[in-house]
Amino acid sequence: MSLPPPTGVPRSRFNLSEWALHHRPLVLFIIAVCALAGIYSYGRLGQSEDPPFTFKVMVIRTNWPGASAREVELQVTDRIERKLQEVPRIDWVRSYSKPGESLVFFALKDNASPSLVPETFYQVRKKVGDMRNTLPAGIQGPFFNDEFGDTYTNIYAITGDGFGYRELKEFGDRVRAELLRLPGVAKVDFIGEQDEKIFIELSNAKLATLGIEPAQIFQTLATQNVVAAAGVFETPSDRIYLRPTGAFVSLDAIRDLALRANNRVFRLGDIATVERGYVDPPQQRMRFLGREALGIGVTMVKGGDVIELGRALDADVGRIAAALPVGIDIEAVASMPRAVQRSVNQFVRSLAEAVLIVLAVSLLSLGLRTGLVVAVSIPLVLAITFLGMWIFDIGLHKISLGALILSLGLLVDDAIIAVEMMAIKLEQGYDRFRAASFAYTSTAFPMLTG
Repeated sequence: MSLPPPTGVPRSRFNLSEWALHHRPLVLFIIAVCALAGIYSYGRLGQSEDPPFTFKVMVIRTNWPGASAREVELQVTDRIERKLQEVPRIDWVRSYSKPGESLVFFALKDNASPSLVPETFYQVRKKVGDMRNTLPAGIQGPFFNDEFGDTYTNIYAITGDGFGYRELKEFGDRVRAELLRLPGVAKVDFIGEQDEKIFIELSNAKLATLGIEPAQIFQTLATQNVVAAAGVFETPSDRIYLRPTGAFVSLDAIRDLALRANNRVFRLGDIATVERGYVDPPQQRMRFLGREALGIGVTMVKGGDVIELGRALDADVGRIAAALPVGIDIEAVASMPRAVQRSVNQFVRSLAEAVLIVLAVSLLSLGLRTGLVVAVSIPLVLAITFLGMWIFDIGLHKISLGALILSLGLLVDDAIIAVEMMAIKLEQGYDRFRAASFAYTSTAFPMLTG
């Protein structure tokens, strides 16, 4: 005597599988729409190497040439720290004082919303700016830096045999202006740029022989090159400004500067060497393949597609390089789009492998129709996931791609469990409708929590 099949779950509870079976045309339409929307969303997702992150730290740097570390601490650092304690949402303030320089680190609380960070940093700038007149005379700054989150997507090196930094900078300005026109480019910075200086080396022996004080030369140079208003005169129809000449426009103009001492007039070039050079000791320098280079770093706009930007940069840089003079080369040093492309390719390969493995195992163990149901569920669920990522502004990066690869295992396991549960209930005597309904009530919540 065989027992009748169980009656199953009471009809009073909502059963999603049962509802879907009763509305199969509508469900198929929703599945098709979600699949197409997911494919569309995948092409619109932002792609980058790392997820966007809001840094909640600002650095306030103040220079005071000639001051000792103790003087910097008492008259600059302490005053800025006390003012920063008035800023809301402050977490901690850390400072470092050394001869001629003050560094103050201002950090927000971890629970501060990213949307409040720009407003808080504005308050820091405003409060420190309000108390700047209380700082000692002769300081430089304060200077603020809160752009720690900027990451270069591409770095290029401009090199040239026989060209100095001045010539490389001129070509770099042209390249920078071209790259800033590309959509998706937020900033273009120079790396290893050297500031030009004019060095005047005085001969102590000549100064002593002629009786010239170095202070006289310094004062004459400052007076000659000063920028000052010379006055205006007005006509019935115009106002005409008087602009005196005599400013230094070349090295020869500096060499020809006349100096008066002991009732005699001397030429600066006769008692000193005037040369053009770069700041010494040098600032941050860049070398590429053993040669001095000027670097160009490109930053992408927030939420942009780094792969699409990489294609545009490659095309534009290739066009610019073809127009540069012979001897000037621009070459790629680092490329984030290539790294991101490898990560995306790895995910696509993992997805294809998962579908093929599940399809093969399902076809061999569950049959053709059941295996196809399991295999189709993987890209369908991922398409709906891409739609959700696009709606919530979640791009493709290391974290999201890693999570998607890990979730493939759970997704395959859930699909097989649901199909296997239906197959078992069919063997126990359930009809197809009741078997599908039972799978939802017994496995939906455990799979959802998983």
